[in-house]
Formats: sequence, structure tokens, C-alpha cells
Amino acid sequence: MMNNAFSRPANAIHYELLHQTPLGPQHVSSSGTATFLIEEKLERQSQLAIKVGDEVQTGQKIAPFADRPAYFVSSVTGTVAAVHPQTGDFGKQYTAIEVTLADTEAQAEGPETLEPTLTCLTEWLAGAPGKPPLHLFEAVDHGIHTLVVAGVDADLLVATNQYVIKSEMHAINRGIDILKEATGVGSVAIAVPRDLVQGFGHTSADTLKAVAPEYPAAVPRLIVYEAFGQEIPAEKSCEEMGYAFFSAEAVASIGKAFDSGRLPYEKTLTLVDKNGRKTIISARIGTPIADVLAAHRIETGHKDRLILGGPMTGFAIYDEKAPIQADTDAILVQDAADVSLVSDYPCVNCGECVRVCPTRVPVNMLVRFLEAGQYEDGAELYDLYSCVDCGLCSFVCIARIPIFQYIRLAKYELSRLTEAEASDAQ
Repeated sequence: MMNNAFSRPANAIHYELLHQTPLGPQHVSSSGTATFLIEEKLERQSQLAIKVGDEVQTGQKIAPFADRPAYFVSSVTGTVAAVHPQTGDFGKQYTAIEVTLADTEAQAEGPETLEPTLTCLTEWLAGAPGKPPLHLFEAVDHGIHTLVVAGVDADLLVATNQYVIKSEMHAINRGIDILKEATGVGSVAIAVPRDLVQGFGHTSADTLKAVAPEYPAAVPRLIVYEAFGQEIPAEKSCEEMGYAFFSAEAVASIGKAFDSGRLPYEKTLTLVDKNGRKTIISARIGTPIADVLAAHRIETGHKDRLILGGPMTGFAIYDEKAPIQADTDAILVQDAADVSLVSDYPCVNCGECVRVCPTRVPVNMLVRFLEAGQYEDGAELYDLYSCVDCGLCSFVCIARIPIFQYIRLAKYELSRLTEAEASDAQ
């Protein structure tokens, strides 16, 4: 960050806390299909190791490409109905494997042995619920010295990892022990809301770190600044500075896999309906979001919005058949009447975005460059990379400029440019 303080406006928005843990997540079953997305581009020359008509079992590890290590763990028993390319946000390419469920379920045998090594974890649990970012430890010179278990959710209304940290502490402790041994990381900390620190039970972590109740204090860069007293330079990531963030669910998934000897595939997430009511639910990875809506009798109409994630940083999807993935922490349904409008009006220079920015980026000047597609100038002159992606600027914008979307696009385009330059240099 460029500035030396985390700014907290007097009228800050506060996170909602789960003071009482729900008895258990409400389970949602698939109505007949499941779709698994592999972060690999499907091309005509791709060598597939799976084809339409193949049978799969629940808990079976499947590597769709004969020449690539990418895999998924089937959460259902059934028959492969389709294999096709799929495009995500910013043109990201996936391979989608659709499975039609069988009438009866067959459970695949788990791996013969699970060992607390990074190789084993990567081979079997990279796609577990919570999507453990094990790749952060794969580089020989990764330099990770602290693993942070996030028992908080970065966006508003989302309570998934709060629920997990309160209800699955045994699995989390087991997962921490395994990760310590597998990665050799020097320190493990658990980040929890400040009001929940008191009375926190036994933990295998070395320290507990309290997170302030004001949004966006649960963003990783701000946790590092507030809890560890270290400022992350604008041009660096948390990982580059030695901090690896794992969600509480990701760590619990690792613990449960070692306890049961089976690969986990049940995802916990927060469902927020049109009235703002939150429900903690569970569903198997690959379950269509339409099934979640149907199970809770939520109907969507013209111009309603379906968002994956929270209201500040989540992204809209346009197909209710989209599947729940390993990192889907929340589904938010907005009524058309509650959707904030955006416009192409020019900035009125009111300064609200600057006042609300937690890292004091001169947003009013930055957005002028981003609107014009001058991403490199915006980054160099007006501190694009100090932005922590909280979305508060868009939230307060009087002119209804989609500032956060401009920022996301700019960072994406600059990352593409950097990758292209690195490729040309080789």
C-alpha cells in the first residue's frame, strides 16, 4: 500500500457476526445432473482421457486430459453426458464435464494412503471444498513463512468461514497439523472476528489474530497490515511477502480427508435471499445453482440478479445451471428493484470515493484513466495496485460509475500484458 494507515470512515459498514452457530447446514441435493469445471482450455487437439458414456463414481478422482495433471473429484455417481468448452469471467477458459446422475450411488474407494506431504496434498486435495491454494508452496523459493487460516469472510453478508471455524474446529486443527508437516511453514495463525476471540477453544495454530468489525478489514492485505503490522507494497502480493491465506473450509477439508480416508466433495456456502435472509447450506460440488434456488423456493424474474459472492465484490452470473464450485462461498439473489443502477455519467468530483477508500487511493483521478483504457498510466500515476478490491468506491459513487468493475478490468488487462511480455522475453 502507498499509505501508512488503514482508513476507517466514521460511518463504516460493519460485518455481521454469527454469535450462535446454526445447528447444521441445510443440505441441497442435485435434481439429476452435476457439472465439473476444469481450469484448462478444451481444444480440438486436446487428448481426452474421458468421453461421453463413461461411468463415474462418487469420490472418484478423474483427470480428463491424458497429457495434463488437472483433475476433479466426482461428487456423484452417473454417466458422462457431455464434455465441452466453457468461458468464464474475463474470457477465462474451462472444460466442463456434465454428468447425469444414476439411480443408485456407488462410492469409489479412497486413495490407498494419504501422506502429509505437499506432493500428496496437491495430487489429491487441490480441488477440495474451499480450494486449498497449495500451489503457493510449490515453488522452491516460495518464501512463505506464515499460513493464515481465514475464519472470516472478506465480503459482507457472507458467513461461510465463520460457520466453519465455529463448527469444525477439530477438522481445522487436524488440517493445520497436516499443513505444518507438509509445507514446513514456520507459523500458522487463525484470523477471527475480534468479538469472537474471547473463549476461542484449543487450536493447533501458533496465534489467534483479531479482525476488526469494520468492512473491509477481512481483506487479506488489510489483515496482514492490522494483525501482523506489515504493509504490503502496492506492487507485491501477500504471497510474495510470505503470507499464504487458506480459508477455514479449505483447512477443514484437508483434516476431514485424512480422518476419513476419503476425498471431500461437500461444499458449505451462504445463501442470501431477496429479503437479505442468510442460510448456511451444503451441496455437493457440481450441483446446479438452480437446484439450490428450487430447494429454498426462490424464484428469479426479469432483471433479478444472481451473484456469486457478497454484495460488494461478488460477480453476476447469467445461467442458473452454473455449478457450485470448490470456492463458491455464497449465492446472493437480488430483486430487480434492489439492483443498483450504473451509468456512463462523468465523475462529478464529489470526493466520496476518496474519503471511503481504506487505502486512500485517489480514485476520482484513477477512474478517469481507466474509463479511457489508459491502464498503465492509471497504475503508474494514481496507485491502481494499492486498491484492495473492496468495492466501496462503487458503493458510494453519486454518478453511479462502475468504478470497481473498471478496476477489475484494468488489473486483468495489465496482468495479460505482463504475461505477454514475459512470454516474448523467453
